[in-house]
Amino acid sequence: MAAGPLQAASAHDVQQLCTRLQAFNRRASGEDFNETPLQLSSHDAHGRLQGGLLGELCAGWLLIHVLWVDEECRGSGLGSALLKQAEQQARAAGAQGATLDTFDWQAEAFYLRHGYEVFGRLENFPAGHQRIYLRKML
Repeated sequence: MAAGPLQAASAHDVQQLCTRLQAFNRRASGEDFNETPLQLSSHDAHGRLQGGLLGELCAGWLLIHVLWVDEECRGSGLGSALLKQAEQQARAAGAQGATLDTFDWQAEAFYLRHGYEVFGRLENFPAGHQRIYLRKML
């Protein structure tokens, strides 16, 4: 079969691509690659967002995409509380580990203090910096 012309993917195309890849992965690994969102946030008494964590549970792992704490709240324990709560929920759902990435100017030391280990570094992402990949067994 000859390939057709390339074009921007529609919303339907994106959904189909993900569904088809998940089906392929399930057949190959026996794992269910359905993703369950895990989303936490904290607000002050006035409703202002102080921090939050966005991730998902997938194939027995907690994938952390975003952990952010407002500058005024850093050092207060909020980041630790968000991370611990996400790990606790992941364990309760049967997750075996957690993984995330950060940049060298962000929070590597924070994650190391919480038991994460570096398993990869991507140099010059962006130029002159590193993207750091970490994991923790739960």
